[in-house]
Amino acid sequence: MKSETLKVRDFTFEWGSRTYIMGILNITPDSFSGDGILAQGDVVQRAVERAREFVLCGADILDVGGESTRPGSEPLDAQAEMKRVIPVVQALRKNFPQALISIDAYKAQVAEAALQAGADMVNDVWAFRADAQLAHIAARYQAPAILMHNRSNPASVEVRARLGGSYVGADYQNLVEDVKRELTESVEIALKAGVEEKRIVLDPGVGFGKTREHNLELINRLDEIRALGFPVLLGASRKSFIGFTLDLPPDQRVEGTAAATAIGIARGADIVRVHDVKEMARVAKMSDAITRNG
Repeated sequence: MKSETLKVRDFTFEWGSRTYIMGILNITPDSFSGDGILAQGDVVQRAVERAREFVLCGADILDVGGESTRPGSEPLDAQAEMKRVIPVVQALRKNFPQALISIDAYKAQVAEAALQAGADMVNDVWAFRADAQLAHIAARYQAPAILMHNRSNPASVEVRARLGGSYVGADYQNLVEDVKRELTESVEIALKAGVEEKRIVLDPGVGFGKTREHNLELINRLDEIRALGFPVLLGASRKSFIGFTLDLPPDQRVEGTAAATAIGIARGADIVRVHDVKEMARVAKMSDAITRNG
């Protein structure tokens, strides 16, 4: 490990001691998982209510995102994205002063506005490759940065009405080695911009530019990503590779998510990003008891 601990606000991550839970707050109308808060009335109130439920159920981090990243989704401009997420971040900071808040954004303008509004961490699904300024923003605010591997290409998406979108024909010479190499390149971008090594978290990007088989293999070989020496986040919750494996829609994937989460923890995941916080916090606690000796 590059660093055994990371302090953010008054919270200290002790990597390897337990699995940390990141609860997903999708401030979108078109989330693949069906949990988009924009479709549910008063957005800020609903976000606060869901966040309160997450915190009570064991969430360590609240991850706020305003642009859907489901396969085949349409991009959103920065102003529209900020209009969605900034009021939510402000409300979460006010209502949960001790909570860690992550902004799920790849645009520097959006991330900086969220950090100014009270967010603590940056979760970039393009690992500083989509907007070169975002690495500098993370460094300036000393914000931990989650760098996710991503080879998404809308042209290679197969969409099925019941199961959602899945990537087909994604081309890798060697899946795990390619992911490791490209994540290492993003780490170099971060370090050159001034992001401290101890503030970097890696995410192998399950579901992003990868086939069902790729996703299954990545989770089973997550320890090889962890061997790069950085904490690892796993985001498998409700994703289409589970749906395609079990032939189930998003709202029936809790057991598949639990299996992926448990295996991921056994392979070294430090953070799991989930929709079903109560259930996955229990899965994580049990998995930790088995893999981390109680």
